[in-house]
Amino acid sequence: MSMILDKVSYVYGEGTAYESWALKNINLKIEDGQFIGIIGHTGSGKSTLIQHFNGILKATAGGIYFNGRDIYEEDYDKRQLRTQVGLVFQYPEHQLFETTIFDDVCFGPVNQGLSKNEAGLRAFEALRSVGMPEKLYYQSPFDLSGGQKRRVAIAGVLAMKPKMLILDEPTAGLDPKGRDEILDLIADMHKELDMTVVLVSHSMEDVAKYVQRMIVMNDGEIMYDGTPSEVFAHYKELEAVGLAAPQVTYLMHELKGQGLPVNSKATTVEEAVESILKAFR
Repeated sequence: MSMILDKVSYVYGEGTAYESWALKNINLKIEDGQFIGIIGHTGSGKSTLIQHFNGILKATAGGIYFNGRDIYEEDYDKRQLRTQVGLVFQYPEHQLFETTIFDDVCFGPVNQGLSKNEAGLRAFEALRSVGMPEKLYYQSPFDLSGGQKRRVAIAGVLAMKPKMLILDEPTAGLDPKGRDEILDLIADMHKELDMTVVLVSHSMEDVAKYVQRMIVMNDGEIMYDGTPSEVFAHYKELEAVGLAAPQVTYLMHELKGQGLPVNSKATTVEEAVESILKAFR
């Protein structure tokens, strides 16, 4: 189920003194099974963009097509769209509201029309998939740590069995261990569940390590769209708009400039180590 954005623009405060163009003429196609990273500085439009994917925001201009259908058609079922295109917000507290973790994860499937038993099975499956211990299932989600709350928020979306999973800054506020656990979990889900994953992040290292495709947003427009190595080749241009490439990128370019035959397109520590060792053999 591909998603296509055709000349999508979005204006906040249209017709007022505070009118601001958050998105400008966005053309984008997301294919099934891709793992995509969306990066950009604060105010670049990345969060506004992803809220168009499942119809939370409606484009001021342009069209959005999911699985070949225009989501702005009068008879289009937006509720069904939101079960297929699941969005995990940056702050999990915005999605957690039931008295127990289990009830919270059941909420989505119940609203899809599933029976209580079917919803319960979905909830157990989803909570297991995100590594939540069963002893916590009937505790309040608000008693959890930040990383655990994110796991529950992700489980609540997974329980609806979406085709596309969108995560807005899922590691914000987590310590390095918690960040790695969440990102490894997302990478595993992408492989095992064969779903499209869109990861919004400000961390270049995270995006470079995990995603197959990167979209760089700047001032409401797509600045770059390509593989991590293709995008980070423009590290000087990224710096000019307030973004920095991974530290590995700078190191490899410095070594290349010193005459070492290394791969300056390496974007992860693993790629850099392999290239450096090869250069010294």
